[in-house]
Amino acid sequence: MRNGVSCAIALGVVLSLVGGCARLWEPSREQVLGRILPSSVQIVIEQREGRRVRTGSGVAVAAQRTRDRVECLVVTAGHTVSGLVGQNEVYTIFGGHRGNLKKTRATVVAFEDTPELDVALLRTETDRCVPAEVGGPALLGESVWVIGFPWGRHMTLTRGIVSQVVLDDATDQDKPSRLMVDAPVSYGSSGGGVFEARGGTLIGVVEGYSTARVSAKGTDPSWYIEVPVPGQTFVTPISDVKRFLARTSFAELPAVQPGPIDVVPPLSRR
Repeated sequence: MRNGVSCAIALGVVLSLVGGCARLWEPSREQVLGRILPSSVQIVIEQREGRRVRTGSGVAVAAQRTRDRVECLVVTAGHTVSGLVGQNEVYTIFGGHRGNLKKTRATVVAFEDTPELDVALLRTETDRCVPAEVGGPALLGESVWVIGFPWGRHMTLTRGIVSQVVLDDATDQDKPSRLMVDAPVSYGSSGGGVFEARGGTLIGVVEGYSTARVSAKGTDPSWYIEVPVPGQTFVTPISDVKRFLARTSFAELPAVQPGPIDVVPPLSRR
């Protein structure tokens, strides 16, 4: 009997040590950030004379090397480019995590800006392209990093959890789902990458955030501002991004079901 108890104790010790080692094998926070920060991109849309019209955020998802150049594919929010394609110049800025910026001209390959889907795909040439590792479905309560360029300025890193996962039809996993995280964002963060914190895989891109109207009393004329509601950041899940890419000629991520999409002719280069 004593031998049985001793074996059970020894087995428990071994399992605990193995479990401890498994946890030690997980990447550190610094390693995770080292993976996700270089893949984060700022999006800038300018008039032809150089004045900024709109800014956003994005994340590199694929790189294609052809001879002496590297073609980089960047995903962002559809509303970042909607209404401006063909009338303005689109640029991507890499290196925001180190302050060593490189601005490159980009082409809008395709975009969709509807209540069902808010995604765009850009193409650019750069030697700074570091594609993100694509993850699986988000899990309720898991920790996330969100990276964006609020107000068109410096890269900003925020932390939170997946606070809501809503499937439109729980019996059909191919239908769009809705995610919400409690990491704060603001104007200019749309299209930024949402990464699970443990391994740094991409689980979605920022779609938008809830706002509240703050009015000034006793002023004439009256005025108000829209401010972000803390903890209500909406995310386009990676499954929808994959579905979107499958409807373009750049289906590097696993394809789902094809469907109609707004494909944009390449912009003329200067």
